Amino acid sequence: MKTEKSCGAVVFTREGGLRYCVIRQINGDYGFPKGHMEPGETERETALREIFEEAGLQVTLIDGFRQELTYPLPRKPGCMKNTVYFLAEYAGQTPVRQPEEVADIFEMTYDRAMERITFADLRQILTQADDFVRKTM
Repeated sequence: MKTEKSCGAVVFTREGGLRYCVIRQINGDYGFPKGHMEPGETERETALREIFEEAGLQVTLIDGFRQELTYPLPRKPGCMKNTVYFLAEYAGQTPVRQPEEVADIFEMTYDRAMERITFADLRQILTQADDFVRKTM
């Protein structure tokens, strides 16, 4: 079975209160910045590159948080998707979407993000990330 791998992060800022960077993809799904690994990249390098490409943010990855999702790709029979999510913080910046891949970009509270994020497994990762951030505040 073929596997594709992507990396990204739950991206947040503490400025003006704890808020999360949520993207709406071209297909209408709400989630977090992520994308395919390129040859020679580490998971962390991929996450940093994709966050910058999709949201225009220079972030700091927070040590101690790494979640992984694996699921079948409906449009690619026999192919599984493996996505690694880190936790990343930004400050002093405003997210700017990449128009080729991102329909819109938002800074949302946890509650608002939970209402908008499309998939239950991503909402679970947001909950884990929010718990992690609040324990370190």
